[in-house]
Amino acid sequence: MTLHNPVSGFATRTARWSAVHPWRAILGWLALVAVAVGLAIAVPTEQTRDADYRLGESGRADAMVHEAGLDRPDTENVLITAPDGEQVDRADAEGAAAAVREDMRSVDGVTAVAEPQWNADGTALLVAVQLARDHDDVQPLLDVTDHVRSTHPDLLVAQAGELSLDEGVNKQVEDDLASAEGISLPVTLVLMLLAFGALVAAGIPVLLAVSSVVVTIGLTAPLSHLVHAEPTVSSMIVLIGMAVGVDYSLFYLKREREERAAGHSTLDAVQIAAETSGHSILVSGGAVIASMAGLYVMGGATFNSLATGAILVVAVAVLGSITVLPALLARLGRWADRPRVPLLWRLNRRIGRGGLSARILAPVVRRPLASLVAASFVLVALCLPALGMKMHSSTLETLPTSIPEVQTMQRLTDAFPVEGSSAELVVRAPASEREAVGAALADLQANALGTGSFVDAGPEPVRVSADGRTSVLTLAMPYDESDGRVDTAVERLRSDLAPAAFDGDAGDVGVVEWAVGGGAADSLDYANHQRERLPLVIGFVLLLTLVMMVVAFHSVVLAVISTVLNLVSVGVAFGILALVFQHGWFSASLDFTSPGFVIDWIPLFVLVVLVGLSMDYHVFVLSRVREHLGRGLPARLAVRQGVADTAGVVTSAAAVMVSVFAIFASLSMLEMKMMGVGLSAAILIDATLIRLVVLPAVLVLLGERAWWPGRPTPPRGQVVEQDAAYDLARA
Repeated sequence: MTLHNPVSGFATRTARWSAVHPWRAILGWLALVAVAVGLAIAVPTEQTRDADYRLGESGRADAMVHEAGLDRPDTENVLITAPDGEQVDRADAEGAAAAVREDMRSVDGVTAVAEPQWNADGTALLVAVQLARDHDDVQPLLDVTDHVRSTHPDLLVAQAGELSLDEGVNKQVEDDLASAEGISLPVTLVLMLLAFGALVAAGIPVLLAVSSVVVTIGLTAPLSHLVHAEPTVSSMIVLIGMAVGVDYSLFYLKREREERAAGHSTLDAVQIAAETSGHSILVSGGAVIASMAGLYVMGGATFNSLATGAILVVAVAVLGSITVLPALLARLGRWADRPRVPLLWRLNRRIGRGGLSARILAPVVRRPLASLVAASFVLVALCLPALGMKMHSSTLETLPTSIPEVQTMQRLTDAFPVEGSSAELVVRAPASEREAVGAALADLQANALGTGSFVDAGPEPVRVSADGRTSVLTLAMPYDESDGRVDTAVERLRSDLAPAAFDGDAGDVGVVEWAVGGGAADSLDYANHQRERLPLVIGFVLLLTLVMMVVAFHSVVLAVISTVLNLVSVGVAFGILALVFQHGWFSASLDFTSPGFVIDWIPLFVLVVLVGLSMDYHVFVLSRVREHLGRGLPARLAVRQGVADTAGVVTSAAAVMVSVFAIFASLSMLEMKMMGVGLSAAILIDATLIRLVVLPAVLVLLGERAWWPGRPTPPRGQVVEQDAAYDLARA
């Protein structure tokens, strides 16, 4: 029933205009799609740069190194081994290495090719190829490696380096996304057929979702020049766009069909759907946008890019659901229910009458306290593992071994083991202080080696810029990058060793600036930044969604309930992530090796996505309960009827989201797998146990108090007024 406020009024007016002028709305939407495609073709997408990821002290150190021209040039490594990993034919291997050296020297961008280096047991030969600064075209080098491999069939000749590894990972991501898109469309269409039992009705939500994704990707191209696009943003747009696009269409289309079945004309049915489902779509879309905006609070290139893409795709999906969708429904009329699939149509009609939900709801309404206690026990059990969740940045071990460059890099590190992680102390001082800086760095290095946390980094641990103003000391650590002692060593370098050498009266050098950077410091600064900002993000998201619920439903109690349930959903998601990826549950079924931690940016992303998407069901269910309360039904009956009316839609919408996210759980990239598992499992539990058991139980127990400070008043309006007897009979 109508909720009389500016939000529902806007949805109603927009839908009414689109329904009265269907061709204008449809052609306008097609024009938007065409413009977006044109923008994607004409405007190149601006990808994130290394400088975009700079953060904290390590970011300052990296900037100082870059300004001084001391960036380590990219190096590609050609590894020559026997195919079986045993002893290699030395003469054949050295011949292959000579061919690599000769051909690599002629490649544009190559500045040096090192002498071949044998490993300790003589099973591998390594040729290091150094590239010019800012040169990133690695394909010619790969072509040389492929050619040498073809001319030495008895050897395994493979290449790996930062550039080739990035290229291999990007290609794997593209292949994964293509596979996901190819699977998600038919799966979603099948689920829509089950939901509607008719081909046209099933195709409309899929069409709107796909077009929303296309429009967003097109608009992202010019927008990326303001907010640089992270490489994974397109996958996130597909992930969110398909889920919300289908959900919003499903909410609207189900209600329009229901009102037509109740005897309303197509135009009136579209308007009633706009006043009810349209209102829910606007509120839930606003909740998703508010949640995604929390990523801006975290900051950083990755989160800013993901937030921008998610907000844009949700806004486009909402726009389509209140414009082109009503226009299509008004134009199609009852043809939207054609052609019918006989068996599915009968099944859909049976489920649509609430047969599926009655068995769940009856005991919940009859024994709300027992149902709440039982459900809470399960939810708490799922949340508990989150208390011990460990997070760390992605490493080589988290990349899929199906990528050839990953296999090569792993063989390379086995054949030529390195000491572990490293840190860089960057010192900027007047050129006149160059000798004093060098002496201080030598003393600092000796003190660092004496702590046992650092080891010798090689024959030339200090690099000095051409102008003599910037010096970089590299300190290696004998630990794997995921070892907690790495962070301890970096913190000791920052808080003890470096200040003792350069700060205050302790130092003999007039230092302008110093900073500790390097890969280990990058990971530490990112973790600290996320730890500091995470409470702010959680508070921002929950507070904003709480305010939105108060505005939408005029109930403080309901807003608090919504916030608590959102926290429970997030706890369940984190608990599942810890069980599966930290402790290795179902790792064989999901085809991955547990790294012993959750990749650090995944929990935050899952949090904001889950809070936003779970509000879809929450708002839709509460809106329907509120309608029945507004008609004068008792609270218990209003809850039972409202949840029963929406259970079929919520089940169908959840099935779509769970299916789309589960497809991502099957991909090879571990980040995608974590997103897919966390979101699909949490949404499944949220849409069933939380929204169909906990929420109704709480509403029944609270009764009228849930809607404090006031009970919804009976609706008014020409189209939505219905006979009270009809309402009660329907209930």
